[in-house]
Amino acid sequence: MPARYDAVVIGGGLLGCTVAWMLARDSASVLLAERDQLNAHASGQNAGSLHFQLEYRMLEQGLEAARTAAEAMPLHLAAAELWAGLADELGEDLGLAQDGGLMLAEDAEQARVLEAKSRLEQSWGLDVQLLDGHEARRIAPYLSDEVVAAAYCPIEGKADTRIAAPAFARGATRAGAQVRTRTEVVALRRSGTSWLVDLATPDGAGADERVVTDAVVLAAGVWTGELGALIDARLPTIPMALTMTATTAQEPTIAHLVQHAGRRLSLKQASAGNVLIGGGWPARLLTDSAGHPDFHRRPELIGSSVAGNLAAAVRAVPWVASVPALRTWVGTTTVTPDQLPLVGAVPGNPGVYVATGGSAFTLGPSFAQVIADLVQHRRPGHDLAPYDPARFDKAAA
Repeated sequence: MPARYDAVVIGGGLLGCTVAWMLARDSASVLLAERDQLNAHASGQNAGSLHFQLEYRMLEQGLEAARTAAEAMPLHLAAAELWAGLADELGEDLGLAQDGGLMLAEDAEQARVLEAKSRLEQSWGLDVQLLDGHEARRIAPYLSDEVVAAAYCPIEGKADTRIAAPAFARGATRAGAQVRTRTEVVALRRSGTSWLVDLATPDGAGADERVVTDAVVLAAGVWTGELGALIDARLPTIPMALTMTATTAQEPTIAHLVQHAGRRLSLKQASAGNVLIGGGWPARLLTDSAGHPDFHRRPELIGSSVAGNLAAAVRAVPWVASVPALRTWVGTTTVTPDQLPLVGAVPGNPGVYVATGGSAFTLGPSFAQVIADLVQHRRPGHDLAPYDPARFDKAAA
């Protein structure tokens, strides 16, 4: 007889591991299935920013696009509060620091963008303050003299991408969840009020298996669309291959998360002293023979992206020019066509829930809390209508 679980969580990144932990903590029986190793993809490959201000990619398309992106602000506020308490509740270090974040402007137009962005964020309840260049350098003396204004958000910060997701996986295991790696979900089929989930171990290390569950959680990032196809659900996501660089370890100099209103840049100093530089500079996503994105192969570095990213970092924080780069890597994340996440019930498939979309590392805890509530038939603490996975079908109808 197949094993039965209250929930099967698909995906072993930060989100999947956190959902599994929250459900197991609440005494649900949980199986987490990860096709690769835990934390092997987006959750372990990003730069670890906890950015609750709107990102540059949300601003570059104008204020109307920013207004749409700001509809996720309730999830930002919830994530900031959750992150602040998770390490204590979990009992593990997450490499967390919420020492504040600065979004920079270097000319009058960028300053106007910051002002409009800040008013928008404040209308949603985010604590963000506008500073002139002198005020910004007073709290962040490492900033360039070219900075003429900055938006300061005291709850922004960073978490360690190398340890956060595995910590939640260990927490889930301690709470009774089963966590299986190298285990791929190859079929999902409704049977009465339950779901039959077929598992396969591609490397042949274990026998294929079918399990039964009341709820299925899709927390698989770039594989969301592929999993949706198993149940004829349209879950549109756009993969983005991005570039990150880490320097050698240095004495503590940069206390804040640094972003930019006019160019792709995120910059912070890890607790070990390495400066982590990212912000959305593209890498080259590889495709298969049919022209579809091939997520089994690492994207390729683009030299101009590496150079452009480092130039943006040095322009904002000149001290970085004297710091040797240690390594550069790429990772693939997902956004949606309207830059709002997909969070909620999958239409036409009762008992199946999805969470993905941009900022999934920053927002992972609030995504996870919402999904854990839905799985356990609790009313989430947020209006999920803006993130409804069915909204693109409704728009096309």
